[in-house]
Amino acid sequence: MYDEYENKMKKTVEVLLGQYSAIRAGRASPAVLDQVKVDYYGTPTPINQVATISVPDPRTLMIQPWDATILKVIEKALLTSELGINPANDGRFLRLVFPQPTEERRKELIKQVYKNAEDSKVAIRNVRRDAVEKFKAQKKKGEITEDDLTDTEKDLQKLTDKYITEIDKVASKKEAEIKEI
Repeated sequence: MYDEYENKMKKTVEVLLGQYSAIRAGRASPAVLDQVKVDYYGTPTPINQVATISVPDPRTLMIQPWDATILKVIEKALLTSELGINPANDGRFLRLVFPQPTEERRKELIKQVYKNAEDSKVAIRNVRRDAVEKFKAQKKKGEITEDDLTDTEKDLQKLTDKYITEIDKVASKKEAEIKEI
């Protein structure tokens, strides 16, 4: 009965985890490039679909485009992204060297973690609201009773609380990861 709504809530948590993998926490991870798109023949395309991304050491990403003509396009996309790192271009590769984050940068990252968490909580509450509206409409049509509606609202609230608690745990874990850098 609630599978549809629980799946939407699960998907929200999965999206949050994807966002957190893109928040760099001191180590170079190809996931930080997932949000960066390059203009490849007029189409916004993820970097990992036009280049090989490797991690030669814990603080460096190396990007080798499959088509050498788009090296400058990738470089421009990286410069205009929110990564805050200038790529080094050697004509065939782009190198991204991730510095050790400063205390100020850690605080910014933690703010971003909690902003993403709050956005996810809002999305989960919106799923609950939509579900409650649907069940209220069913009650209005006489498809369910007042007691069924009350029970449904309680069940949806429990489901919402479960996923909001999960979001809090994930955010706390990411915060701890950022602080230990």
